[in-house]
Amino acid sequence: MDEAAAATLVEWREWGAEALDAADARACPVLLSVTAPWCTHCREMDEETYAEPRVAAHLSDGFVPVRVDADRQPRVRERYNVGGFPVTAFLTPDGEVLTAAGYLGLEGFRGILDSVRRTWDARGTTAGTVPRALGDEPPAGEVTSQVEAHMIDRVTGGFDEEFGGWGEGAKFPLPHAVEFAAKRERTRDHATRTLEAIHAHLLDTYDGGFYRYADSRDWSGLHREKLTDENAALVRAFATGYLYTGEETYREAAEATVDYLTRDLWTDTGERGAFAGSQAGGDYYTLSASEREDADPPHVDPTVFADRNGLAADALLRFHAVTDHHPAARHAERALDTVLDELVDDGEVTHFPPAAADEGEAVESGLLVDGARLLTGLTTAAQVLGDDRWLAAAREVADRTLDLRDGTGAFRDGPDEGPGLLARSLRPLDTNVEVADALIDLAVLTGDGAYREAAADALAAFAGAAGRMGVEVAGYATACARQVNDPLVVETPPADSDLHRAALRLADHEKVVVPGERDPAVARRGETTTDPASGPEELAEAVAGLD
Repeated sequence: MDEAAAATLVEWREWGAEALDAADARACPVLLSVTAPWCTHCREMDEETYAEPRVAAHLSDGFVPVRVDADRQPRVRERYNVGGFPVTAFLTPDGEVLTAAGYLGLEGFRGILDSVRRTWDARGTTAGTVPRALGDEPPAGEVTSQVEAHMIDRVTGGFDEEFGGWGEGAKFPLPHAVEFAAKRERTRDHATRTLEAIHAHLLDTYDGGFYRYADSRDWSGLHREKLTDENAALVRAFATGYLYTGEETYREAAEATVDYLTRDLWTDTGERGAFAGSQAGGDYYTLSASEREDADPPHVDPTVFADRNGLAADALLRFHAVTDHHPAARHAERALDTVLDELVDDGEVTHFPPAAADEGEAVESGLLVDGARLLTGLTTAAQVLGDDRWLAAAREVADRTLDLRDGTGAFRDGPDEGPGLLARSLRPLDTNVEVADALIDLAVLTGDGAYREAAADALAAFAGAAGRMGVEVAGYATACARQVNDPLVVETPPADSDLHRAALRLADHEKVVVPGERDPAVARRGETTTDPASGPEELAEAVAGLD
């Protein structure tokens, strides 16, 4: 249990069968509080609501209070999240939902306690419901070029011409939408204007790193938490912007964030090390540079998560590929080595080190989010660093992750087992996209078409909803475009050669670079292969001739 939970007056239990069994034995509901170590509102609710003696006494008498760290228990988070943190959910002893809300002040919490008690007394377990997403099969369809065309229309039609970005309410950076837009001439202006808005409003100009999002359309009302995975995605987006435009401010923003990740969020473990999970928000970030020198920075969660390290490695390697930033590559390599040594066994990935778990806390293995994101980092490492060990590890992780497929062709987020709603299947779109995209790379790198077939099945499992998708899932259209059109494949001499570096810097839709013994280099798209190219300029001309 984290320090914030321990500081409240509530006698929290860890998530698990024991807590649900206790609720069943007492014939009372469960209070499920899902928080995150970086969440400011979570700390506020702890201090204002859960620290109130009468509330704590009421919970002790009539409920079984359970506390979950959203980052450590992603399957719990995805099944019970109602749109943000903290999650305040009331459950039956079977884990079904009686009602759920977000942050609640003292009066609001007292009101919902009374409401839940009345519902429970009147209906008991029959009042519980199961979210529709659990168990429902995704809307299957055919993956065609129309998926990409639809997303281009969404990117252009939903763009905020006045302030940049997408949407008329809270502004999230949406790095996957930025990347999608940057790689297409028709939408590139939307990407650059959004990058400029993100740079102006979300970048911490003193310590580096990006804040999470803004409350308002004009990018005001900042939520200043910094998460490793979200910063990694923005490093990728700014590196992509730099690759397509040559704009130095994009490179500088990405480099400042790389410096932040490798300094403030780096956990050194001797020869290796890895990236920590997150850094909390707070008033510290409103201070000037000189004022920060005398203030304590917000809490860093030192937990090493497999998924976040996979994404961080991918982002830093992509930044190195377009800038020759060698420290970024070294940190990425060290992080991948740490995860492979400490969290991977025969391809099965453990979410975080069991030694970092609290007493009674479960540590899950075999989750889709870990397999997909680590696979992303490994396939990028195979392209950028060129060492066969990355490809061997990628195959092991991919083969184990393929076990999560079901009859729909989609991937489940983990094994259908566990307390509460964990035993019900969930097929998350975002993570299915991530694993499909990585499998397309792996198919090219290994020549094994089975990986591409698995990617095609996963994408087709959601294609029936493609016409309703918004810019928030632009990555789906990116993966579908690669599946339909075939990625550009460039076979080069060994890594770090001039031709290899030139291939990594080709501005092309979703290329795959295969370093090896090919000298001179050749490129192909589908069945068409270029003549051999012996220099960077010749390679660029040959690739241009494929379009």
